[in-house]
Amino acid sequence: MPIKLTTYNQSKKIPDLPGNNIFHSTYLFQIYEATPNYTPFLLVATLDDKPIAKMLAVIRKAKRIFPPSIIKRCEVYDTGEFLDETIDKEAVFGEMLEHLTAKATRESFLIEFRNLDNALFGYKYFRQNNYFPVNWLRVRNSLHTAETIEERCSPSRLRQIKKGLRNGSVVEEARDEKDILEFSRMLHKKYSSRTRKHFPNIAFFEHMKNHLVHTNKGKIFVVRYNGKIIGGSACVYSGDTVYLWFSGGMTKTYLTQYPGVLAVWKALKDAKENGFCHLEFMDAGLPFKRHGYREFVLRFGGKQLSTRRWFRLRWSLINRILVKIYS
Repeated sequence: MPIKLTTYNQSKKIPDLPGNNIFHSTYLFQIYEATPNYTPFLLVATLDDKPIAKMLAVIRKAKRIFPPSIIKRCEVYDTGEFLDETIDKEAVFGEMLEHLTAKATRESFLIEFRNLDNALFGYKYFRQNNYFPVNWLRVRNSLHTAETIEERCSPSRLRQIKKGLRNGSVVEEARDEKDILEFSRMLHKKYSSRTRKHFPNIAFFEHMKNHLVHTNKGKIFVVRYNGKIIGGSACVYSGDTVYLWFSGGMTKTYLTQYPGVLAVWKALKDAKENGFCHLEFMDAGLPFKRHGYREFVLRFGGKQLSTRRWFRLRWSLINRILVKIYS
């Protein structure tokens, strides 16, 4: 019996599905659905009416000041979640990829598969669907091989953590909607384009609190000084790994409080205390380009891992040229 593929565009129509990958969950679908400029869709593969795989994609609008335009791009984290260990995962992925590519190409300018757990998985099918790979880097901290987080940090990073706490910074989990609002506004205003060029609408964090924090699938930490939020970090949990999705702080105004450092340190410390094996930073950048955020987080004792991202452009001529360049 052939595999059946079903696309869901509304969370209320998604049936109860197994799985524990947060990036292909109904929880994240609901967050995307409630955030302006985000349009999610969930692709589910079934065999004999049994779900065997699922893949969550989101199409988001990115507004550019120069040149003035609105670009739509489709993003997928990893290559989906497989719910049956007996299936040929790559073959199922190939069918899902073909279906997703046809849909996303009509609705977006660019398709991107990012944060791949296995850089070689699906290589043949990406090529068949005219995707091209770009080498990328991941930064991951192993939490289960050290007694404490601090013993992996560089000496300069340890001094900054101690100094920030001694100078009056307080790090804790966000308490309520007011904290979430203040945190997201601070991060939106202060986020450096060198860290990440896209930052979601404030509603993203409000709904993250409702759908992930309240179900123990994520946390938002804030750094306070004299009652004001000057830094923070947002984490999501998937399996035995914590993913640090967003972090930052008002480092210029509050230099000696080290809000950016303390925001990451708290995320690592909490992950360790709650028994997670790894913490991964979501965007470590290109391997052939200096990346300030990557250099910053490596001082917490993580390791660089090589991976790749797969891209496909709507413009077929340019895409064919890039496919040849990256072949």
